[in-house]
Amino acid sequence: MKNLLKLLVLLLALGCSKPKNNSLAIFDYKGLQPLLEKSDNITYVVNFWATWCKPCVKELPAFEKLKKEYSEKGVEVILVSLDFPNQIESSLKPFIRKEKLQSKVVVLDDPDQNNWIPKINEKWSGSIPATLIYNKDKREFFERSFTYEELEGELKKFINK
Repeated sequence: MKNLLKLLVLLLALGCSKPKNNSLAIFDYKGLQPLLEKSDNITYVVNFWATWCKPCVKELPAFEKLKKEYSEKGVEVILVSLDFPNQIESSLKPFIRKEKLQSKVVVLDDPDQNNWIPKINEKWSGSIPATLIYNKDKREFFERSFTYEELEGELKKFINK
């Protein structure tokens, strides 16, 4: 009986400590904001994208390669999906699995774009793809697509001081 109880406690602990592979963090802007304002020793590359945006999908491999090449050099890539909430299960999650995305993916579900877009960058028109690169010393915003070489060039301005 004791062993069964120990096993049950262990299984419950493991089940509670690991998020399910198919769960995504879904934030309104207030919930996303802490990911956009960290002041640690990491350089963050935050890409705003959606599965329905062809230029966004085309540039995703550049972000994935950047994650692979620079994650051990103090760089974190965060992919902020702007997919419609009713398409998370039918489009976004299958896309993430199919493309085997390794970067952190979160969903921004906040219909008040007029409020949060200028908070991310006052000059942002709201079009995607858009990318924010920042660390505790510097912050730049780009409303454009990137090749890997272009993205890496911008990142190097942050990590090669």
